[in-house]
Amino acid sequence: MHVPVAAATLEALLAGDRAALEADPVMARMLAILRAPGALGDFGVYHGVAEIGLGWETFAPSPAANPTLGSAGEVEHSPTVTLTTWIPASAPTEAVDAALAALMEAHPWEVPVIEVIETRLLVRAQG
Repeated sequence: MHVPVAAATLEALLAGDRAALEADPVMARMLAILRAPGALGDFGVYHGVAEIGLGWETFAPSPAANPTLGSAGEVEHSPTVTLTTWIPASAPTEAVDAALAALMEAHPWEVPVIEVIETRLLVRAQG
């Protein structure tokens, strides 16, 4: 999922300040959902597992849009953190649906970008 952050947050992250993730209000909400017990990022002995990528997204809101950032017809660049996490195949559908609904509710964009794809994950046996 692509999560917008404050420009100061991205700048601090790029400088190596990992605490900036927890200080950004949008990221803090998304990370809380990811870390909550349930379907997301659960590897059995590890929980809340995610990959974090730093960068920007670009878009141009149409005249019909009600953008959180930018203006209709103008190209915008948003500081963004990309969070990639996993859902175990054994996760109950209700838990998955609840986690995804919480992410959609917490995301500030008018049209959040949250991708759900099937993948094959290889992990070492536990124990």
